[in-house]
Amino acid sequence: MMQLQGDYARDGYALVRGLCTPEMCNALLQQVQADVLSQGAVRRLMRHPNLLQREAVEVYGFHYPPLLAFLWGLTPSIATALGMDLLPSYSYFRIYREGDVCRVHSDRYACEVSLSLTLDYSDGVPWPLEMADMPTEPSALVESGFGDQPHRSIAMEPGDGVLYQGVYRRHGRITPNPNAWSAHLFCHWVQRNGAYAEHAFDGKASVTRPVNFRLEDA
Repeated sequence: MMQLQGDYARDGYALVRGLCTPEMCNALLQQVQADVLSQGAVRRLMRHPNLLQREAVEVYGFHYPPLLAFLWGLTPSIATALGMDLLPSYSYFRIYREGDVCRVHSDRYACEVSLSLTLDYSDGVPWPLEMADMPTEPSALVESGFGDQPHRSIAMEPGDGVLYQGVYRRHGRITPNPNAWSAHLFCHWVQRNGAYAEHAFDGKASVTRPVNFRLEDA
């Protein structure tokens, strides 16, 4: 059963124990492997964002429906846990390799509420997410560390996640990954009537446009 540890409203982040069972995490990884990674597509999925020192496998949710379904299905539970009226924005999957780090950064506006979910570690060694203790203004600044800014490390087992204010809370993984690989899913939301509501569904769908199916033409 999901357990929220910490005060998201006060601290800007909270650990979520048992968000998904290890069996669910493993099933999702098997699905990704069968549908995407086993088709010789690893090279095409390699991305090198400025947060990373080298390429990593990334799958964007709008390009792979199971990830999108996971995000949408999780939305009511996260909204209830935080007491917020949320709309999903986007999700993506990433595989880090041994020695990888993720530089300290803030997320874009579509990440008003963010979730970093650990799916599995190849060697079973928790790799913590580091989070700043104090909020900052939105910024595109990417740094190798937190400098003199107080921060803490949050360790997760497979199925655990961290909910955090992605736009205002700087975060990263500055301790090198101790596993041969680790797999993570990142989910993001905005508040329905908040400052970033226009980023719902990553701007790919209107939340007010009516739908009219012309079934007679089927």
